[in-house]
Amino acid sequence: MKERARILIVGGGYVGMYTALRLQRKLKPELKRGEVEITVVSPDPYMTYQPFLPEAAAGSISPRHVVVPLRRVLGRCRIVIGEVQSIDHAKRTATLSTLATEEEGAGAEQITYDELVLAPGSIARTLPIPGLAEYAIGFKTVEEAIGLRNHVIEQMDIASSTRDPAIRDAALTFVFVGGGYAGVEALGELEDMARYTARYYHNLKPEDMKWILVEASDRILPEVGEEMGRYTVTQLRRRNIEVRLETRLNSCADRVAVLSDGARFPTRTVVWTAGVKPHPVLAATDLPLNERGRLRCTPQLTVDGVTHAWAAGDAAAVPDVTAEPGKETAPNAQHAVRQAKVLGDNLAHALRGEPLETYSHKYVGSVASLGLHKGVAHVYGRKLRGYPAWFMHRVYHLSRVPTFNRKARVLAEWTLAGLFKREIVSLGSLEHPRAEFELAAGGKPPTDPKGSS
Repeated sequence: MKERARILIVGGGYVGMYTALRLQRKLKPELKRGEVEITVVSPDPYMTYQPFLPEAAAGSISPRHVVVPLRRVLGRCRIVIGEVQSIDHAKRTATLSTLATEEEGAGAEQITYDELVLAPGSIARTLPIPGLAEYAIGFKTVEEAIGLRNHVIEQMDIASSTRDPAIRDAALTFVFVGGGYAGVEALGELEDMARYTARYYHNLKPEDMKWILVEASDRILPEVGEEMGRYTVTQLRRRNIEVRLETRLNSCADRVAVLSDGARFPTRTVVWTAGVKPHPVLAATDLPLNERGRLRCTPQLTVDGVTHAWAAGDAAAVPDVTAEPGKETAPNAQHAVRQAKVLGDNLAHALRGEPLETYSHKYVGSVASLGLHKGVAHVYGRKLRGYPAWFMHRVYHLSRVPTFNRKARVLAEWTLAGLFKREIVSLGSLEHPRAEFELAAGGKPPTDPKGSS
C-alpha cells in the first residue's frame, strides 16, 4: 500500500454510504495506522432510504427515520457537506463548493485524491413542459415527500372552507405523472391517507377527490411484470383512481393539467415522477461516458480504460454478466447496495495488490406497496398480491434499511401505527418558519407557487 492513500467518495447515497461503510470495515487496520484517508462529499448530511418515502408521505414513518446520518455511521471518514462541480481525474483533483464557500468569498476549493469513487446518483428527468417548473413537485427527497403530504392535507382544508366550486374541484384533483415505482407507490399511499383523512371533514367525502395517474407507455410498474402491472391498474381503478396509459402531460400552466389525449384538469397538485437521468457532475469530468451519460464501467466496477477510478449505482453503466452480452444492470437500489459491497472490497483489494472480484447478481424480483395492506410482488418467479405482497414489501425493506437503530425505530413506528389511529396533521408552516415573525415585524409573508400557505 502507498504511504498514504487518499480515497474520495462523491455522493452520500446508497453507493456512497455503503461503500464507505465497507471500506471502514475492510481497511480498519490501515485507518488506525493513518495509511488511508476516506473523504465523503455529499450535498446532504444523511442518506435517504428512498423506498420509505411513500410511507413517510403517508405518515406511517417519521421523516427522520427514513434518513441515516452520515457522521454517525461513518465515524472513520471525513464528511464534507458540499457539491462537487467538476473532476480532473488526470490531475487527481476535484473542484467543490461547500456551505461556507459563498460566505468566504474565495470561490470553489480543490481537493486532491489518489482513488476516486463516483456515486452521485441521479436527478429527476424533466421535459420542457409549460408550467412544470412553476407548479410541479418531485418525489426523490424526504423534503419533497413531507412537503407533498402537507400540501395534500392543505388542499383538503382549502376545499373544505371555500364556497367556490372551481377552487374546490382544483384543490381536490391530484395528478401524478409517471407509472414507475415512485409514482405508483406515492399515489397509492397518499390516496389511502387522504381517504382516511376525509372522515374528519364534515363536508368532504373520498368520492369528492379525483386522483389521476398519467403514464406515457402502455403499462405501469414494468419491474413486477406485465400480469402484475395489469392487476395494479385494475386495483387502482377500483379505488376510483384514473389510470391513463399511453398519455403524456402537455402542459400544467395556469394550474390546468392538459394531457395528450385532450383531457384538461384544473388542479393545484402535479407530482412529477417520470424517470431520472445521470447527475450533471458526470458531464463535468474527463471520464468516459456512454450514450446515456452514465460512466462506462467494467464488471469489477472500475471505470473502463481508467485507473484509480470506480463507480456504481445510477451513475454507472455496469455490464450484467448474468445476462446476454451488451446488457447492463438496472439502476435500482437492489443492484446499488450489492455493487457498493463489491466496490468496497475491490478498492481494498487494489490498495493491497490483490485480485479483484467480478460483480454478479441476478435480479430476483420486485415488490411495491399500493397503500396500507395493499401491494404487488414478483419475486423468484412467484406472484403475490394484496396483503401478502404488502407484508413482503415491508419485511424486505426493513431488512435493507441501514443500521439496527433505524430498523428498530421503523419497526416500532409500524407497531404503534397498527395500534393507534393515523396522524392527519399538516405542518406546512415548517416550510416557512420565519413567516409569522416577518409578518409581525412588518414584512410580507412568503407565498408558495404550489399553493401552500
